[in-house]
Amino acid sequence: MTYIEIMKMLEELGTEQTKKTLMRHGAVEPLFGVKVGDMKKLVKFVKKDQELALALYDSGNYDAMYLAGLSINPKLMTKETLQDWARKALWHAPAEYTVSGVAAESDYALELAREWIQSEEEMIAVCGWNTYANYLSITPDDLLNLNEISELLHQVKTTIHDERNWVRYVMNGFVISVGTYVQALSTEAKKVAEHIGKVNVDVGNTACKVPLATDYIKKVVDMERVGIKRKTCIC
Repeated sequence: MTYIEIMKMLEELGTEQTKKTLMRHGAVEPLFGVKVGDMKKLVKFVKKDQELALALYDSGNYDAMYLAGLSINPKLMTKETLQDWARKALWHAPAEYTVSGVAAESDYALELAREWIQSEEEMIAVCGWNTYANYLSITPDDLLNLNEISELLHQVKTTIHDERNWVRYVMNGFVISVGTYVQALSTEAKKVAEHIGKVNVDVGNTACKVPLATDYIKKVVDMERVGIKRKTCIC
């Protein structure tokens, strides 16, 4: 299918109610307001066409950008394109989900996570922390740099409450990811979670809540699922 045909289908799938909901969560125009479940029906038309997926992201339309993230082949992404994607993530959802999910499965996951975490731009820092968190969820422990992860846990422990709004959210998620997916550091992550306690994030006029890391990690531990990796972090 062509770019124009996909954009037309997205427009037809959009609803005013979903658009209003997304905008309450921080979405900015342009967007049609397509539910993720409806959007996934279009993945089969885009998945084998990398150039089409790239064009959809470049449209700046949030629904098209999300579809691009679901359809792109991360292994074909260049570092420069991923950096461009991060710059174009204008609110927390594309930064937290689309960019970080694709980056985590690319060949530049760690390089970009390290670079982005240090950014003074809030949304790029969000990309960085969540790229690393996603990377932990799909990468065998024997390929992880445990010392670096431990240092990042310490950074969260000492700085999270002074960080920018959405950076606080993904830092908390990073602690959860370590506690959930990295067997060797799960206990350390639990201690950091206990230290930071409740993390306050302004989620706007929504019912969203910041998960309490201690409770989340405990639940995974109780289920004896610590260290069980995901097949993909793109969703």
